[in-house]
Amino acid sequence: MKKKAANKLKILNDPIYGFIQIPNSLIFDIIEHPYFQRLRRITQMGFSNLVYPGANHTRFHHAIGCMHLMQKAIRVLRFKQVEISNEEENALCIAILLHDIGHGAFSHALEHSIVSGVSHEEISLKFMKKLNEEFKGELTLAIEIFEGKSPRDFLGQLISSQLDIDRLDYLKRDSFYTGVTEGNISSDRLIAMMNVKNDVLVIEQKGIYSVENFLIARRLMYWQVYLHKTGLVAENILVNILKRAKELAEQGVELYGSSALKYFLYNQISTNNFTEETLEMFSKLDDYDVMSAIKEWVNHEDKVLSLIAKMIVDRKLLRIEIQQEGFKESYINKKKEKAINKLNISEKEASYFVFHQEISNQAYNLDTPIFILNKKGKLKDISKASDQLNLQALTIPVVKYFICYPK
Repeated sequence: MKKKAANKLKILNDPIYGFIQIPNSLIFDIIEHPYFQRLRRITQMGFSNLVYPGANHTRFHHAIGCMHLMQKAIRVLRFKQVEISNEEENALCIAILLHDIGHGAFSHALEHSIVSGVSHEEISLKFMKKLNEEFKGELTLAIEIFEGKSPRDFLGQLISSQLDIDRLDYLKRDSFYTGVTEGNISSDRLIAMMNVKNDVLVIEQKGIYSVENFLIARRLMYWQVYLHKTGLVAENILVNILKRAKELAEQGVELYGSSALKYFLYNQISTNNFTEETLEMFSKLDDYDVMSAIKEWVNHEDKVLSLIAKMIVDRKLLRIEIQQEGFKESYINKKKEKAINKLNISEKEASYFVFHQEISNQAYNLDTPIFILNKKGKLKDISKASDQLNLQALTIPVVKYFICYPK
């Protein structure tokens, strides 16, 4: 009996955009690939759901949403007589679909703990190259655009710039799932106002207020959501849990974990030895591995590991203080001494419970400007084109300092 061909022109129902169409069978096959399906098991916002209970959406949601917005942007630009070939259209959709494929479990925590010095962008590229082998070179142009090597600048800007498709989706999506309305930008209007001039992606004059709203929304989302104090504590505790587990693994201590998680705990992984086997193991590692291990580590005989694991599982987190200037050395030492006495731990172990860092938020970076196209066909940086004084202020990085310690 002849095997029935799969229907590859599927429609997905997205709570934000409604129906999203998968454009062709190649993109359908990429979405079906285990590397991409893994994104269903990686949350978009790490531990933000400890603050905003609705923030359980995944990298999969976000990637599909980006692909949908990219299709819209291509339609708008073609309508405005910007030439985009079918190959370029396909490559743009694939590049934006895979732009986050290298994210590890709980997003950024792995990069700072059990994999040293390998960014998620580098891992995304490794995945794309591996998929390109499997799909017989059909991702070559997408990789070129992703790496910023396309001779047509605006193609790269759609993937990565200060007003790219990635940001247009995640701000709207994160705002929707957290319920924080300040981030609800008009991605439709911003896309409708896009154009290309001198090979640069620009926004037409009529869209200037939408861009202002976008930049202000981004700033508010950073302080209210991405850098929310409870989220910061949880993310840093997670990094410390993984660091402690790694430290114990290096001493030969037996730890519970999936084969993928153990691979990264018991091996030193960096850019130099990130082999094909490493990539395969990375593709099997997701939030579920990390969370199930943490639940088990609550009962581990190592006091430090069990205490910090319990904080995450029971949501009994460290206290956090945030202020505009750095904390005095004497204040930090006082908190460390208290922790040492209260928890009966060594000075070295105290660094898992008392730590301080700085955070910064720059809503608009002058190095990669957003250009406004005026009626006379001239380009002007948004910070100069806008009559809103506070847009100039958004170019200055705002730095704050925080310290965490046991309650």
